[in-house]
Amino acid sequence: MAWIAETIDGLVLSLHCQPGAKVSKVVGLHGERLKLQVQAPPLENRANEALVAWLADQLSLPRKQIELLTGHTSRQKRVLVRGTTLEQVERLLKATQK
Repeated sequence: MAWIAETIDGLVLSLHCQPGAKVSKVVGLHGERLKLQVQAPPLENRANEALVAWLADQLSLPRKQIELLTGHTSRQKRVLVRGTTLEQVERLLKATQK
């Protein structure tokens, strides 16, 4: 999958995030990125915090294992996820897609 890459530090997810949604969820692909809707406005870093919290919840990981690498003020984001496997991330995030 083009939106996920294994590195020495963990898994890097390439995401396209749409803030201000009614509910946070996976909505499909946007080019070579996984598209997510995030239930938080893009104000004062709230959408980024909501994204990290949602990913941690979906992947059953502590928030400290998820780090926003790039895209702090953009919809195009790269997120580092530590302490999980490629298969777990693919399975869990695909399961939330509707």
